[in-house]
Amino acid sequence: MPVLVDQVAEAARLRLQSGLRTTLGSGPPIPGPEYTSPPGDPGLFGPESPAWEVHADPSMLVAGIRALLLQMFHPLAMAGVNDHSDYRRDPSGRLNRTAHFVTVTTYGSTEAAEAAIAGVRRVHDFVTGTAPDGRPYSANDPHLLLWVHAAEVDSFLRSYQRYGRRPLSREEADRYVADMAEVAVRLGSDVPPRTVAGMRAWLRGMRDQLDIGEQARDTCRFLLSPPKLPLAARAPYTVVAAAAIGLLPTWARLELRVPPLPLVDRLAVGPAARLLVGTLGWATGSSPFRDAAIDRAAA
Repeated sequence: MPVLVDQVAEAARLRLQSGLRTTLGSGPPIPGPEYTSPPGDPGLFGPESPAWEVHADPSMLVAGIRALLLQMFHPLAMAGVNDHSDYRRDPSGRLNRTAHFVTVTTYGSTEAAEAAIAGVRRVHDFVTGTAPDGRPYSANDPHLLLWVHAAEVDSFLRSYQRYGRRPLSREEADRYVADMAEVAVRLGSDVPPRTVAGMRAWLRGMRDQLDIGEQARDTCRFLLSPPKLPLAARAPYTVVAAAAIGLLPTWARLELRVPPLPLVDRLAVGPAARLLVGTLGWATGSSPFRDAAIDRAAA
């Protein structure tokens, strides 16, 4: 009987996995040579790093939306997205590009990670302009790079700690922030914080530079209710978006006119998000990129 139960469960997992890929419009992820060679290369961080655990977790779906919502509070970052991104025609494009960059820099070979970073820096050379308030912006501005980095890392860590497989210890969380700081430095950012406390203190110090303009409000409405979202994906996406909003700081939720509702978050959104993330993890199985990188590092 236990064998039969396992077979039924595996068949159900594969059916759900197929349905998720159909909904997301993607085929099975197949790691390329940048994840499988050269033998013995641990990449930028190595298999024992918290980053390898955090970035393989389905909670990164929540983290990605939370990061975008937080990043757009910086008027210069928002202007760059508005002027140089085609997110309205390709809603998942920016999330996918960010996910690809994070995957390569986490699990790819050292050479592949360095190439991905160099590629982003080349793209940033062309991301310049003037914000609605008249200030010039550049994606290679070290301060702006640090804002985008810190908002992303804070989102990844908060999402994993709330919805991930297991919370990191304080030491592991600090190591995660320190590892991610290496990527920020290579991208050309200002000197990044290397502890959780330092990162969150830096983010609090940015409060007087942040503002929710009309561009950001419009982008927020689009992010929370993408018009081209397939019908089958709307309910799960609503749960993920609500979980992402619930992880924003109180001031950000008030600026977005989404008041904090602790009881709703705790009794409804939180359990629904945990169930969804757990189901996604069960359905999709382990990360093939992480598995390939583990084999490469151990070879």
